[in-house]
Amino acid sequence: MAEVHVIGQIVGATGFSESSLFCKWGIHTGAAWKLLSGVREGQTQVDTPQVGDMAYWSHPIDLHFATKGLQGWPRFHLQVWSQDSFGRSQLAGYGFCHVPSSPGIHQLTCPTWRPLGSWREQLARAFVGGGPQLLHGDTIYSGADRYRLHTAAGGTVHFEIGLLVRHFDRYGVEC
Repeated sequence: MAEVHVIGQIVGATGFSESSLFCKWGIHTGAAWKLLSGVREGQTQVDTPQVGDMAYWSHPIDLHFATKGLQGWPRFHLQVWSQDSFGRSQLAGYGFCHVPSSPGIHQLTCPTWRPLGSWREQLARAFVGGGPQLLHGDTIYSGADRYRLHTAAGGTVHFEIGLLVRHFDRYGVEC
């Protein structure tokens, strides 16, 4: 079977209006993919930027996959949350990005968005916190349902990813 190693880190996030940010992340693959080592999901620590607007997480990622085909190539899905002074968390943005398919070192940027909701929900978010959230996480990267939502742009999550591929040439794939 062909193998893919994804090694790197979630560096941090920029462009969010909120502070005290953390990120819940996961990786989705197709049915032909098997995780040999590593964890499929995780969460960073909370960082409050002191200078500038970059929240630094430096959260490690180390995944090793085996696959029988290219369909369902891995993709990261993200939820960025902010935490207030009372420890309450509210959604700052959803996002996803595909793992690069070429070996080497890659700098990825993943734009995020959040559902707006009605004007009452927006007003409640401004004064009380909270706000609308997605019922199903796969809506983040499924185009049909996502395009019907009214959304607001969030910030950007930054990745540094190293990709190693092995035995793809045995299956007729040139890297």
